[in-house]
Amino acid sequence: MPITFPVSVETVKFSNGPNQTIFYPQVTGMENKQLQRAMNQTIAYQTRQLIQQQTEGAPAVVEEMIGFYELKNNQRQVFSVALSNYTYYHHAAHGMTYLKSLTFDLQQGKLCQLKDLFKPGSDYVKRLSDLIRVQITRRHIPLLDGFTAIKPNQDFYIADKVLVVYFQLYEIAPYAAGFPMFPISVFDLQDIIKEDGPLGRMAIND
Repeated sequence: MPITFPVSVETVKFSNGPNQTIFYPQVTGMENKQLQRAMNQTIAYQTRQLIQQQTEGAPAVVEEMIGFYELKNNQRQVFSVALSNYTYYHHAAHGMTYLKSLTFDLQQGKLCQLKDLFKPGSDYVKRLSDLIRVQITRRHIPLLDGFTAIKPNQDFYIADKVLVVYFQLYEIAPYAAGFPMFPISVFDLQDIIKEDGPLGRMAIND
């Protein structure tokens, strides 16, 4: 595999009001300026969406809001980042956090959906759901109402040779369980992943 360099990242900070501070990433120095601009627009848009999700129809006054990000993968022309927003409302029992991740295939120049990682026609939903069901049992994860299957566009990010599929707070488990996250090795998916896609590149040992 040819050597590819990580994308340079700067942190942008802005205030959305009193006690409301948001940090999010901005990619810089890319040769493909059009892709760089598109990535930054997408990241900024998703950051605003998280804020809107917290404030639209809010149950009470927002006392605190903190937005963070974590780079999950920045190699082999795959850029995966997780954006989070924690908000505490006046007199709430606890704060609420939303998490949203974005995975870009820099080789293809696009934002990836979960289906884009797999061969056309492969039943990736069933394969991932089966693997997740095993982890739920093995890890004794408490569920609100059982688990049947992931959504075709379930939240995910890529971290080296692992695909992490996850659920929002309250989506399948009680608040105390946090974000149920399910790391799945690319080698457990090797027969259905796109060889020239992000997971295919992660699976190459060199």
